[in-house]
Parts: sequence; structure tokens; C-alpha cells
Amino acid sequence: MTDDRRFYEAPASAQRRSAPAALRNREPIADVLAGWLPPSGLVLEIASGTGEHAIYFAQRFPDLHWQPSDVHPSALSSIEAWRGEAQLPNVLAPLALDAASTDWPIDRADAILSINMVHISPWTSALGLLSGARRLLAPAAPLIMYGPWLKGDVDTVPSNLEFDADLKRRDPEWGLRRVEDFAKAAEERGLGLEATRAMPANNLMLLLRRS
Repeated sequence: MTDDRRFYEAPASAQRRSAPAALRNREPIADVLAGWLPPSGLVLEIASGTGEHAIYFAQRFPDLHWQPSDVHPSALSSIEAWRGEAQLPNVLAPLALDAASTDWPIDRADAILSINMVHISPWTSALGLLSGARRLLAPAAPLIMYGPWLKGDVDTVPSNLEFDADLKRRDPEWGLRRVEDFAKAAEERGLGLEATRAMPANNLMLLLRRS
């Protein structure tokens, strides 16, 4: 299975891959996570990509156990390579997980985080993520999203419109999602949108909670 999302990444000659965007956005994301994550427990990260976020966040939040996951074998190899180098006790071995599937290899989490996934995957993956969050999360537990979004009351900058068009050229099933559409689908699955946070580079973070 090829990982077409790798256009985000810098060239790599070994298993440990790197995404320049991950290095830029990890600190502002972590600053928001500090107020949105539970103080302890298990965080399931969906579509962990290179694995760099998992390592950084596990260092930043040592009282949380981090469970990275991805659908692509090459991403799982990169995550494991970063994990092997970091040797952090709170980073678990990555799971092969397809968000669109109803069969996830994990049955509970205290929080779920997904960074830069829903716009570079089919809408069925976004719906699968919401259904999975409904299954795994306890009432009031958070599902946290980060990435570029479209939102009715926020002017879309030209660069995001160009990015949306580029994504659709790469794959017609990709593209920036509307916060309102995602929130409606979430509500149908027992999750409510509690907060949105403007982020650098015209991105947003969404906080949803299981009802």
C-alpha cells in the first residue's frame, strides 16, 4: 500500500522519516493540548505519519501514554524507528489502524488525536474516525483534530483554496473539509463540537467530546 500523503515530507534515506510541517506545528499544537488533554491516561493518535508528533508529545506530557497508529506500513516503520531512538517509556508500539474500518485493534482510549488526516483521506475515513471515537471514548472524553479546515464564519485565505484545489488534483476524494459538515456528522455519532481554536498558518484545532 502506497502512502500518497508523503508529499508533506522531506526526502529520507532511512526508515526514520521527517515532515517539516510537524517540526513547525508541534509546539503550538502542544500548547493547546495542554488544556484539552486529560492529565493522565491513554491517547490514541490516528494517522501518526512519520511519528515525530508522537515522540514530541510523549516527552511534553510524560503522565500520558501515547498510542501511535497508521494505515501505511512505511509510516509504521518510521514511527517504530523514532520510538526506538527515543526510548520513551510512555510511547507504545504503533498499531496498524485504518480509520475507515469498523475493526480497530484497540477498544478504549482516554483521548483521541488526529493531525492532518481528514483532508488527505476519503470522507469515509473521517466518518470512520468519528464512529471509532464513539466506540472507544468514555462520556466527556475528547476527540481533538488539527489541520486546515473551511469554516462558514472564517474567510478562507487564497493559499488554503489553492491547497484544496491541489489536493483534489492529487485525489478527487481529498480536500479541505467544512467544520460544519464534520460537526454534523459528529453529532449524528454522539460527539459534540465544544471549541475551535485558530492556529498558525491558517489551521484550526477542534475539540469534540463524546456525549
